Amino acid sequence: MTPLKTFLVEDSPVIRENLIATLEEMAPVSVIGSAGDEAQAREWLATHREQCDLVIIDIFLRKGSGLGVLQWLGEQPQRCKRVVLSNFATPDIRRRCLGLGADGVFDKSGEIDALIDYCRRLAEDGVMP
Repeated sequence: MTPLKTFLVEDSPVIRENLIATLEEMAPVSVIGSAGDEAQAREWLATHREQCDLVIIDIFLRKGSGLGVLQWLGEQPQRCKRVVLSNFATPDIRRRCLGLGADGVFDKSGEIDALIDYCRRLAEDGVMP
């Protein structure tokens, strides 16, 4: 199974490092880049988007927001899978993210296993953009 080339948008260095370690150990994921804010994410994705299978996005960032990243990705011609991983995955936030084109929304505090399962299914099914 080919690992999913994944880009991570997360502003907390500790969470980012722990998440990378967890995903790369537990799921068929290879994190090829990361950003801590909306502008960095957009800049990286503008030049590397076609190399990316999956983007994992936190909603609340120090600068900008994950919603801005989602909206921007929806306006781009090259489509990669995108999911939101947030501590604030309320029903309203979930609807908003899905409305902006997210393929899934996961809660950091209780749905990491569901995110790992999603990544496995995506890689197994060969459901690449």
